[in-house]
Amino acid sequence: MTLKILPNDDLEREISSEANSNRWKSLGDDPAFEVRFSPVRKRLVVIHMAGTDEAIDPKFYINRGRGFREKDTVTLPAGHRFIVTADVGAIGTICTLRADPATFPTTLSFDVKAFSSVKSAEKHIAALLGTHGQAERVDLGKLPQYWTKMPKLAFGKRSPSKTVQYAEASYRLAAEVAPLPVSATSGTWLSVVVPVYNAPPRYLDDLVRSFEAQNEQGTELILSDDGSTSSETKHWYETQKPKDNIRFVLNPKNGGIAAATNAGLSQARGLWVAFLDHDDVIAPHAFKVVRHVFEQNPRANFLYTDELVVDDMLRPTGLMLKPAYDPVLLTGVNYINHFSIYRRSRLQEIGYLRTGYDGSQDYDLLLRYLDGLPDETVLHLPYPAYWWRRNGRTYSRKFMDAATTNARKALSERFALRQQPVRVEEALTNTLHRVMFERSEASWPKVSIIIPSKDSLDLISRVLKDLFERTDYPNFEVLIIDNGSSDQAVLDLYDHYRRTYPQFSASITPEQFNFSRSVNRGLGTAAGEHYLILNNDVEIIEPGWLKEMVTCLAFEGTGIVGAKLLYGNNKLQHAGVVVGFGGLAGHWYMNKPKEFGGPMNRLHVRNSMTCVTGAVMLISGDCARAIGTFDEENFAVAYNDVDYCVRAHKAGFRIIWTPFACLYHHESLSRGSDKSGARKKRFEQEKDNLRRAHDTRTFADRALNPAYSRDKSDPKILIPTKLHTPQ
Repeated sequence: MTLKILPNDDLEREISSEANSNRWKSLGDDPAFEVRFSPVRKRLVVIHMAGTDEAIDPKFYINRGRGFREKDTVTLPAGHRFIVTADVGAIGTICTLRADPATFPTTLSFDVKAFSSVKSAEKHIAALLGTHGQAERVDLGKLPQYWTKMPKLAFGKRSPSKTVQYAEASYRLAAEVAPLPVSATSGTWLSVVVPVYNAPPRYLDDLVRSFEAQNEQGTELILSDDGSTSSETKHWYETQKPKDNIRFVLNPKNGGIAAATNAGLSQARGLWVAFLDHDDVIAPHAFKVVRHVFEQNPRANFLYTDELVVDDMLRPTGLMLKPAYDPVLLTGVNYINHFSIYRRSRLQEIGYLRTGYDGSQDYDLLLRYLDGLPDETVLHLPYPAYWWRRNGRTYSRKFMDAATTNARKALSERFALRQQPVRVEEALTNTLHRVMFERSEASWPKVSIIIPSKDSLDLISRVLKDLFERTDYPNFEVLIIDNGSSDQAVLDLYDHYRRTYPQFSASITPEQFNFSRSVNRGLGTAAGEHYLILNNDVEIIEPGWLKEMVTCLAFEGTGIVGAKLLYGNNKLQHAGVVVGFGGLAGHWYMNKPKEFGGPMNRLHVRNSMTCVTGAVMLISGDCARAIGTFDEENFAVAYNDVDYCVRAHKAGFRIIWTPFACLYHHESLSRGSDKSGARKKRFEQEKDNLRRAHDTRTFADRALNPAYSRDKSDPKILIPTKLHTPQ
């Protein structure tokens, strides 16, 4: 049979090799060879592949009659050389096999031969071993030979995905926006700078077409070539006709992304500058919508947009729907990314991009550019203004370690400029970040832990034991605010802790339960610098939980900190509260697995929220003094935490949720249900009080992209009926 080897776009033959060479260069993290053979063929296929300079980690896709599916794969452990055999049968209707030799850029050799008998195949293998030395031998066995049934023919079009519907609706709405007349943004108001290196011509064609389709005066596109060696890329430049608003900066040497971008920046004339990668595409009407935002927000200093994720052929595969500007979230993950627009004058002031931050040069720039800017001048435009082509070329796992190290270096330098010494550790995802503020053991401020409680021996005994024996925070007091315990065992427990721990007190006042009143009594007698509200049905998991919560107060303007809480079955109970859910407020992503990361893995790093639960709530002294007491009259039991957080939010305090303080919350075990009788009546009244106090039916929570629904804990994407305004 005649074997054909078809490489994908992530592979190219080594430039110095002959046309029939088996030496290849992987350019991204998804190189693949499709091996094709005829219906009548030799039945044994032998594949010989090897890494030239380093170990590779191959994967094979077995075609079972439905194409190449992820579930039909065989993944091999990393090694330097492999000899892989497969029995494809002497005849069949399945005529393909796919080999992915590595998941990172590297150089390798790849060769395939077919044989009619085991004897001839083994002779070939012996020759390979004799010539090249030791190799890992893998037998894929007998592969499927026939389609199980004829493929279905598609009559008409499939229903478009929610991603496609959302994008199409957004672009249709943007098309209806009237163009702005030339005004204060006359002249060149926007420069788009793109570093280019060995870009396939079709990528550059797609980018240029998307720029020209904007049809927006006062814009320019600058392609800054980083010493491309590809003859195809060079030829593309030669075939382009000169245009006033599309310019090329052809750098003679490869200096890296930062140097190439800076070379392009030096030629930029726009008031604003945007950066894109050479495989990106500008979405329809993006410039028009962005210009409208700048006209309406003349004090803006920075703007970023949402993203449509597309495959190599520009077919939509997903959406990146971002929250409003959150500098705390940004210290954990670069969620801003492209399409971002900077004032050129400020870029000049900070010295453009810095070299030495390979893989994270854009993150370093963001941190330096945004540092010191008022939050309200950093705008998020909830519009998919940019198409992110996810094809492996812009994300190289081989360089992820270096990129992560450089990101953490940039973070450390950012805080050092503020005289805040930090070290940066890995987050719950090891490539994301956790900023650790350095402090001595003696410098931890005193925290007053306020626990409303009554009876419930099992609960109160456990939480007290956890506090005094399983918590490593060195400076706290515990205040039990008891509304009438009669269980002698509980009273004896209080006496034991009074005798044993001088920082313990229990105050008993028989009265109807009012959570807000209990908290206020605790605040009134507390001697700490900060205050922790703690439910008695909480169980501590890790000793460092309170240090982590107090650490979060080091973020500028923080007034309240909340923890990650789990149900007893290890499902999420609290990952922050979104104001407006259900017309009131609610926890998001409840009952998701403990390790659930959420969009962009946000739940693996710290986030700013509008609200966190009062079950475990740290309040700074400054916040408590500014906001005052909990509302005993309107929120005796329910929504008191929401009311307090929203009041703090409106007063300008930051509220942070952290996944690095993780506890169990056995919710409402001590009080029972609010779904019947007088409790239900009170609960409904407190709902009304919250709607009236904070207009929660229309509240736009900045933690949530406006494209998401507010009707359930796991929000869904809504198809827009109007363009969303900037956050």
